[in-house]
Amino acid sequence: MKKESLRTDDLVSEMMNKYADMVYRLAYVMVRNNSDAEDIFQEVFIKLFQSQTPFNDKEHIKAWLIKTTTNHCKNLFKGYWYKNRISIDQVVIPVEDPEKKEIIQSVLGLPTKYREVIYLYYYMGFSTEELASILNTKASTIRTRLKRGRGLLKIDLENGGIDHE
Repeated sequence: MKKESLRTDDLVSEMMNKYADMVYRLAYVMVRNNSDAEDIFQEVFIKLFQSQTPFNDKEHIKAWLIKTTTNHCKNLFKGYWYKNRISIDQVVIPVEDPEKKEIIQSVLGLPTKYREVIYLYYYMGFSTEELASILNTKASTIRTRLKRGRGLLKIDLENGGIDHE
């Protein structure tokens, strides 16, 4: 491969097609989170596009991408935001009524796809059409998730001993 002083769209596209899977998988293995891995993936290829580093051959490109990816992952771990974030499971919701607290705990215990739509629909007041737009899915999918989520909640609450009248 000849030395390039400036990256062209075609060259970066070619490199993305060839190395995208490797960069994403490496980032995902290191950060264990889809969103962070996608951000790192994007940052690495933006840096490649902007870089003036001349590459001698394909192995040099691969080594550069691996090193840049690992460095971005390490930088993520050093960042203030990363060190101070907590999981949604660790969030304490202040609720006075014990029955409501149990319901909210049951909602938080649902799988993400059901918890998300139940919370946005019942607690935030979005319609199924609005949720479909927000979550980039069909309204029928939202209604199905709501129905299944309610079913899981019902089972969980009945097993938990809450009286339903």
